Amino acid sequence: MRSDLQITTPHTDMGACRKLLCHGSRSFHIASQFLPLTLRESACGLYAFCRIADDLVDLGDDPRQALDTLHRRLDLIYAATPENHSVDRVLSQIVTDHGLPRALLNALLEGFEWDATGRLYETLDDVLDYGARVAGTVGVMMAILMGVRDTHTLARAADLGVAMQLTNICRDVGEDARAGRLYLPRALLREQGINPEQFIRDPRPSPALTAVLTHMLNEADLRYQRADEGIRQLPRRCRPGIWAARRLYAEIGQRVAQTGYDPISQRAVVSGTRKCQILMGLVRSAPARPAGLSAPCARENQFLINAVPRGNEWQSSASPRRFSPSASWMLELFIVMAQRDEMAIHARSSEQD
Repeated sequence: MRSDLQITTPHTDMGACRKLLCHGSRSFHIASQFLPLTLRESACGLYAFCRIADDLVDLGDDPRQALDTLHRRLDLIYAATPENHSVDRVLSQIVTDHGLPRALLNALLEGFEWDATGRLYETLDDVLDYGARVAGTVGVMMAILMGVRDTHTLARAADLGVAMQLTNICRDVGEDARAGRLYLPRALLREQGINPEQFIRDPRPSPALTAVLTHMLNEADLRYQRADEGIRQLPRRCRPGIWAARRLYAEIGQRVAQTGYDPISQRAVVSGTRKCQILMGLVRSAPARPAGLSAPCARENQFLINAVPRGNEWQSSASPRRFSPSASWMLELFIVMAQRDEMAIHARSSEQD
């Protein structure tokens, strides 16, 4: 450790990570309670770094400088000499405990860079490439925190992350447009007679938009189904939390459909009653499809799987340590980094007014 670090304890550092979550991480705190404590803590530390990284790039005055700073902080984290930040110290320990590949966090930052530079997404493949970086990365990293090394299972974890990101995109169409952003494939919009630039200026629900959202949600469903086979391969104690997250998130897409494919004037929300119904049904899972696990890795996710060491290249460590004595905190499961929280969206909207 560097000599200028303040004296701190792992418990204090993890408390700082939890504090970062309490203002904007609500969607899957219920599902997190199904996860083993050590996994919750590691995921909390990972999420905290991703969260501050997203905010630095998204809300700062100079996104390029913010990205340079984040890459420099990762350099120090991976050198086991983190900066004097609680989040950095926790992530450095997670990297040591789990052998988390640097390339995955680099890919995540690349996705943030695409946001900062206003990248346009012309085709569905372009959107999937974005989803792989901001969410597929998180799926793979979470699986690694669970001790998963099998490439097929890691591919399914990436599928789940991308499926969640596609769901996010459909849910947040109105908010994104009002913030000057568009993640729906522009070519698909034009095929339905929607001018992308006009849509950003004046987003409205329509039969044409319904067709686009239906296409996107069907793509998400395909990936949710593939992910199901991977969830069955996770350590037994980890499965309930991931099943909960998968089903709660897929329900958001169903709510978009049930509310008339109108994410412009309303935000799809899963009621507390419906969440309870979903969680009560966790003991029942869909019939297994053996072929699903061995399905080829999706094109957009292959580079993530390639980044994970194989066989003897993998440096396993001792059992991950606990950072805190209790589980009294909430975690947004699976950390879908492209989901701009409402505070960030409102801040950008205010700047434009």
